[in-house]
Amino acid sequence: MSTRVRDAGQRAGVAPEFTVDPALLDAISPSGDRGGIVLGSGLKGEPLTISALRSTPTRIVLVGGLYLARQVALRAMAVGAWVVVATGRPAAWQVLSKAAGTQPNGGPSPLVQIRRLSPVELPRPSEDAPLLVVTDGGPTPQDLFPPRSPWQTTIYVLPYLHPQAGATANAADLVLMQRLPIGQAELAARIWRLPPQMMRQLTTLKDDQVVALGRNLWRPLRLVTTAKEQQLLGPVRRGD
Repeated sequence: MSTRVRDAGQRAGVAPEFTVDPALLDAISPSGDRGGIVLGSGLKGEPLTISALRSTPTRIVLVGGLYLARQVALRAMAVGAWVVVATGRPAAWQVLSKAAGTQPNGGPSPLVQIRRLSPVELPRPSEDAPLLVVTDGGPTPQDLFPPRSPWQTTIYVLPYLHPQAGATANAADLVLMQRLPIGQAELAARIWRLPPQMMRQLTTLKDDQVVALGRNLWRPLRLVTTAKEQQLLGPVRRGD
């Protein structure tokens, strides 16, 4: 897992191209090239993408607010992913169903499922239909849907860092962190062995800033929201 600068002239190592209804793309936002998800922009304004939907089981930990979690889910939908959300606050996630629209018979789109925090049978992921599972279960999430198959990515939404979430955090292929208070930044430094400079940076991020953390990766970036996403999610913010 890596964060990279999108380059339209380079195709090596990018995610495959998925198929999605043009109406859904229009309702949400443009995403990355060939399946990559545009996460934000770098310090020079260059677009930064992640290949979060991959041929290997993938874990992403998100430490922050609902805004960021829902934006990542919307952008996964925009590149053709099934999205299953397991949450104790289903009303907060209905925006995904709204974005997905309805079937010709008036029923809800099968692309999005909003579930309770309990095990259910998941759609079978494939290269043509990758699966994003969002576990929104508080600061110490249950591992209800660990990614066990190719083309499944599980996102763990943590409203704040908790010492008992250390195992989940350490197992992640990618961590996305919004601004943290000093106590949680110190905990992050212990979990990921961050030097003081990086720890301090976590406490000074603006509302529209995120740090992408992974193996040999530390990349601050700025969230970018399209006009259509603003209609669905409102303005960029740290939390809800």
